[in-house]
Amino acid sequence: MPTDPMPQDLVQDSPDSQLSLSTAAARNLATTTKTVPQMQGITSRWLLRKLPFVQVSGGTYRVNRRLTHAVGRGRIAFDQSGEDIRVLAPTLTELPILRGLDDEALLTELAGRFTPRRFAAGEQLAEAGQPVTEILVVGHGKVAKVGTSKYGETTIVGSLAGGDHLGDEAVAGGVVDSVPWGYGARATTSGVLLALPLSAFQELLDRSETLRTQVASHAAQRDKPTNKKGEAEISLAAGHEGEADLPGTFVDYELSPREYQLSVAQTVLRVHSRVADLYNDPMNQTEQQLRLTVEALKERQEYELVNNGQFGLLANAANEQRIHTHSGPPTPDDMDELLSMRRSTKFFLAHPKAIAAFGRECTKRGVYPTSGTVDGNRVFAWRDVPIYPCSKIPITDGHTTSILAMRTGEDEQGVVGLHQTGLPDEYEPSLNVRFMNIDDKAIISYLVSAYYSAAILVPDALGVLENVELDRPRT
Repeated sequence: MPTDPMPQDLVQDSPDSQLSLSTAAARNLATTTKTVPQMQGITSRWLLRKLPFVQVSGGTYRVNRRLTHAVGRGRIAFDQSGEDIRVLAPTLTELPILRGLDDEALLTELAGRFTPRRFAAGEQLAEAGQPVTEILVVGHGKVAKVGTSKYGETTIVGSLAGGDHLGDEAVAGGVVDSVPWGYGARATTSGVLLALPLSAFQELLDRSETLRTQVASHAAQRDKPTNKKGEAEISLAAGHEGEADLPGTFVDYELSPREYQLSVAQTVLRVHSRVADLYNDPMNQTEQQLRLTVEALKERQEYELVNNGQFGLLANAANEQRIHTHSGPPTPDDMDELLSMRRSTKFFLAHPKAIAAFGRECTKRGVYPTSGTVDGNRVFAWRDVPIYPCSKIPITDGHTTSILAMRTGEDEQGVVGLHQTGLPDEYEPSLNVRFMNIDDKAIISYLVSAYYSAAILVPDALGVLENVELDRPRT
């Protein structure tokens, strides 16, 4: 009995009716086109690219400077638990008059005399011309230093934030003087002050020989002639006529100059010998492993140059070169002030989010930063100074960050990177790869090391704009 032919659509769907080789099967005979291993953690690393590096043959770099009599104003730290906030006693040596004091008991007693006081935004904390009655330390919040212009207008002459202090000029002369405030202080945000009454300081001064000696030593150093940078004065004569007696002078140096030791970032790269022997076509497995390891080391190197507590730029910037934003976000005014603090600024360094925040502030004002091409990359610039992005600059929990401005190079007395070239088994300048061993599991080990550091030759080579707010305003 004849059967009905199968419908045409069923013939086409039958696996036995395939008319050509499938692509899935054909791939077994094909050569795949591959990329080298990719890595998301690679960034532009502008700091490593633009920071000039100095050869440090002995592993140590000494920065010699002229003797400086002026003592910088550091920042006081706090211990806070809940609503309670108190001064950390050892950090009181950041007050110029207490710099170098090593009497722990005395510092602890002095710290216990500070009392917290809350303030509201807009509150007047000190009145210009009124006598100073207490030393104030900003525990939290922002305070504006208010002055008066030549024509009687109110001006903002500075900004203070956490750890900054004012009023200690009343004891800077060696005795507790009744001196007037040379400026006013007005709160720009709410916050907390810690206040030390001058009467409490005087009572401790009267009964502590150690404190009297410390205060007298500070007053003697303060009275030595200095230039505007605090360096020991070089006596000169100018504009004289005839046979005038010329002053004699010499240039004194710091007796204990700072020395920078090269730091190191290391890891042990392990590759199985079977992988290294057999799986090297078309790419050498060991080379690719090493390439990505070196990239990770360089990322860590740049992070350390920014954040390391011993030599990192953020930790080692001079306190007098640190300023705060006037209103929170980074404005053209803030960038101009940061730029004006040094000569020959080579570049700014900022987190990409800080650059975006600065762009928003410029757009609000109808001001547009210039841009240019650097090494084939398009970058923003302010006043013709490029702003390089650096994701290694930290962002705090309060969504604030910092912007750095620096002058670079030894010839310019700027910021320099430190390294040592000519290492054994050098892979790149100041980075070497040394064979270690092959263990009993046939795993080959290589020690990969990168040596580096950074130095700030003079304090004004590096400036930091702090408390840069990144949050977008609500619309």
